[in-house]
Amino acid sequence: MPPLTPLSRRDALRLLGAGITLAAGGCSKPVETIVPYVRSPEELLPGVPVRYATALSLSGWARGVHAIAVDGRPIKIEGNPLHPGSLGATDVFAEAAILDLYDPDRSRTVTERVNGIASWDMFERAVNGPLATVRGARGRGLHLVTGRVTSPTLARQIDLLLGQLPEAVWHLHEAVDEDNAERGAERAFGRRLRALPQLDRAETILCVGADPLGPGPDQIRLSNALIGRRRDTARFGRLYVAEAALTLTGVKADARRAVDPFDQPAILTIVANALGAGLPAPALSEATRLFAQAAADDLMAQQGRALVLVGVALAPECHALAHWINARLRAPVDFILPPEGIEGRRPASLLELADALDRGDVTCLAILGGDPVATAPADLDLAKRIGRARFSVHAGLHGDETAGATHWHLPLTHELESWSDLRATDGTVSLVQPLLRPLYDGRSLHEILPLFSGRTATAGYALVRETWRERGGVDFEGWWRRGLHDGLIEGTAAAILDPGEPRLIALPDGGRGEGLTVELRPDPCLWDGRFANNAWLQECPKPISKQVWGNALALSRAEAGRRGLEAGDVVRASAGGRSIEVPVVIESGVAEGVGVLTLGYGRERAGAIGNGIGANAYALASAASPWLVTGVDLAKSDRTETILRTQNYVEIEGETKKLYRQIDLAALASTEPKGVGAAQPSLLAPWKGDADGHAWAMVIDTDACIGCNACVVACQSENNVPVVGPEEIARGRMMHWLRIDIYDEGSPEAPRAGFQPVPCMHCEHAPCEPVCPVAAAQRSRHRERTG
Repeated sequence: MPPLTPLSRRDALRLLGAGITLAAGGCSKPVETIVPYVRSPEELLPGVPVRYATALSLSGWARGVHAIAVDGRPIKIEGNPLHPGSLGATDVFAEAAILDLYDPDRSRTVTERVNGIASWDMFERAVNGPLATVRGARGRGLHLVTGRVTSPTLARQIDLLLGQLPEAVWHLHEAVDEDNAERGAERAFGRRLRALPQLDRAETILCVGADPLGPGPDQIRLSNALIGRRRDTARFGRLYVAEAALTLTGVKADARRAVDPFDQPAILTIVANALGAGLPAPALSEATRLFAQAAADDLMAQQGRALVLVGVALAPECHALAHWINARLRAPVDFILPPEGIEGRRPASLLELADALDRGDVTCLAILGGDPVATAPADLDLAKRIGRARFSVHAGLHGDETAGATHWHLPLTHELESWSDLRATDGTVSLVQPLLRPLYDGRSLHEILPLFSGRTATAGYALVRETWRERGGVDFEGWWRRGLHDGLIEGTAAAILDPGEPRLIALPDGGRGEGLTVELRPDPCLWDGRFANNAWLQECPKPISKQVWGNALALSRAEAGRRGLEAGDVVRASAGGRSIEVPVVIESGVAEGVGVLTLGYGRERAGAIGNGIGANAYALASAASPWLVTGVDLAKSDRTETILRTQNYVEIEGETKKLYRQIDLAALASTEPKGVGAAQPSLLAPWKGDADGHAWAMVIDTDACIGCNACVVACQSENNVPVVGPEEIARGRMMHWLRIDIYDEGSPEAPRAGFQPVPCMHCEHAPCEPVCPVAAAQRSRHRERTG
């Protein structure tokens, strides 16, 4: 496939606006001959927005949304209040989906690596030969690679294909996976289960490396539950957090400790021993031991309302031990069978695919969605190994790194252009419906998969309806319309199971190496890199660091000082024979001996917006340890790089307490309000009220705000606020009408931070209000803006 046409980023941003205009202009015109309306349908009024219930996926999981269209053009995303995964709110990724739909760098046609532009007919003729070979061998040599499969229709299609070709192999790769958690449940209960913590029923919570309020498919549900409970001062509870670097959950914590990831299992051991586990006492610093003991005492005092959560970076044994602790605490956590996948079929891993490619066993390799070449651990060297397949094809939204490694590339339709179904994290199924016909010559995965079973391409609409026809009963059409209207299918949530008594699992020995430990995390704006070509998300400030247009290796001030590093210094980080160059940023709340780097940057084939931005953290990851990189050596280079931020780090003695007031819960009842009337200085004339006597205001609950930026991107989407690009950000310019400031009155070692949204205060129907996952700002029945 030919490389992307090189453009300057300024030209790319200029073309982005032009591309959206051209794409939107062609949204509603069908291929067939059209006839003007004699009588326009009632629901299609010129200029009047129409809402459609659908769903958008993140790592395969559904978040229910209302997609708003005007004259057949999708223009805005809002949450579906009936959906358990969104509860009427959204996140930054859902809000930015509109820009992904109109991305001019999307794949437009079928391409072949040597000859370039091709057609679907040419691909079908090319794939028939390899498929004939594998069919003669009952499927041996056919390897499918997909992301997490939560679509019942896609699962049915894969199951049907594997039934016809039983020797074929299905591989699953999700860059941000939950494999450690699932394997931990298997070790504790003897089978893979999915835990659904109910934070609204927990009074005391201990998070060990976990960030339930952070970005992810379940962010909305979890943050809504936790913040909703803390609004009741009688049930405010207490939140303990032990983590390597500051997260959104750490910002909201009542007690927080920066802890090396290899010391975090010791905290679980102390809590388990307080409950009678009898495990060997771990070696731990005195301050961390006291933190763990205080958390253990508090958890034991709240049995039945206490909960322990463990992060994805920790080993399966840590998750298993957390299950044992939660069982002793009678924790409010439900268990279900994993809703994703196919019953009775365990997908193989990318490591097994790499072995098959090395053996020459792969006749036909089909990578359906995702970008495993960019997101797989670097030691798999997947791009080189794919070349050993006799025939390879990739289906995706962009001509990305995986498209460049395969023989053929097929354009996928966007979720706003296609029919499908998806499950939420609790198993609830949403129907995915298109708002417009495909802008380009793309097809959905449902329409591509039949090509590998010898069937002709079938419309996604028919395939999804076929999946649900039996459940719809006699009045299927009425049932179907109800599902489309509500955006979900009632009664499809997974059944709550009794997991039984968990086994007590001993924790493995250390594993800490010499040198720096780097923890890899999903990026709060680009996630795993799939949004790298989205300019809204590239310019969306990271909640803690406020960095835009790039990533950086976060170190504590003391760690950077010991290594002679300053913010902006570019270092060569080396581990396992691989290295990257990355700038250093100094952040409060990072554990000593630890660095933190986010995924999703350093892309080579993301598109004109995302190419060459930031450092590729995947290059340091290994299949054995995809989240923690040990023994990292840092070598300072002679280069420096400006860390692009929308909020600079400024220390003003005593001012933080005035600008961002924090009150201890115990002192809340006796605290007098401040900043009312004359007590709050202002350059504005006193407000006399409107002519009718009303005065309007917006009040935001800063104790509830988690700094997730959903409101920032919603404002940008609603008001068509342009991005300015990294060059202008470097000059101190930005265009956002709403920003979220972070204030910290603590110390670099023990931050005490909080978020303060600064809206424009101009909108009568502010788009930043309904998208908030914690309802920090909401409209009352009297149309006053309150929080």
